[in-house]
Amino acid sequence: MSTRSPRSRHPEAPRQATIRDVARAARVSVATVSRALNDSGPVRDDTRRRVRDAADNLRFTPHGGARSLITSRTNTLGVLLPDLYGEFFSEIIRGIDRSAQRAGYQLLLSSARNAHDEVHGAFRAMYGRVDGLVLMAPDVELAELFAQHRDGTPIVFINSPVTSEDARVITIDNHGGAYQMVKHLVRKGHQRIAIIRGAESNHDAAERLRGYRDALDDGGLPRDPRLEFHGDFTETAGYRAGRAALKLQPHPTAIFAANDAMAIGALSALREEGVAVPGAIAVAGFDDIPIARYVSPPLSSVHVPIAQLGERAMDLLLGAIVGPDHGAARRVVLPTTLVIRKSSP
Repeated sequence: MSTRSPRSRHPEAPRQATIRDVARAARVSVATVSRALNDSGPVRDDTRRRVRDAADNLRFTPHGGARSLITSRTNTLGVLLPDLYGEFFSEIIRGIDRSAQRAGYQLLLSSARNAHDEVHGAFRAMYGRVDGLVLMAPDVELAELFAQHRDGTPIVFINSPVTSEDARVITIDNHGGAYQMVKHLVRKGHQRIAIIRGAESNHDAAERLRGYRDALDDGGLPRDPRLEFHGDFTETAGYRAGRAALKLQPHPTAIFAANDAMAIGALSALREEGVAVPGAIAVAGFDDIPIARYVSPPLSSVHVPIAQLGERAMDLLLGAIVGPDHGAARRVVLPTTLVIRKSSP
């Protein structure tokens, strides 16, 4: 008796419909199907409906590569951010995706920190696979490098210090937002106001630091280098800075963090040491991420329309894809507003 088990029989997978199947079902040529599905040429309305009905019935999905050969478009847009983790970036992506979906585009997402080779590698990998690119490069050198890239692929920069006149850039009023928050703290009587700075060589961080210093100057308060704590936009950096601030004598009566993540880290450090907020030290942040209103005490912050920032960036990119002479402004600055909560009333 044979000990081999009988050959298992699996039903064959259903054959995927082809463009020829759609053409036969709709009683038209393959070329007509291509024009109808890609909007790449004149097709009568009743014929277009018949082709699309046939494609739906057959569950036909056009092959992206083949379609791109016909239309010179991939219907995909690239998004390159310093990180994909955290509420700020998730809100940016939400706005970008909302605008892209309305226009019928898919997204190709990638993250790369500011190490030159890492960012440039991710940047290069997207070319040929996307019709346009949204790029957040807060590092001055990298932003200028990419702005000078000339291969015809439209690029929109978010929060990037690009000086090229023909670059499309959308940013927020970093200086003004920081200035207004520190000015608010000065008006409340605080005379020793610390800042937890953002990452080195980061344009947003530099502008927020400049706003902090200008507000001190205009309020008649001296600058004290001991009150400027190193940070990198992470909760851990905020926690360390909060603990360091408590070692100063006298300690600051207010802490302004260059983003909410660091402010939340500082709140944690103060809570561990039993320091009353805002009774002993007031705390404020920047960005107004969704969680800011739910921490204890609720965090005062500079409100940035984060999702709108992503949405407007994508709208700029879609305009650039239409044509280089599209009428939309090439440089957009979104205003910020103060949101005062219990951490710094």
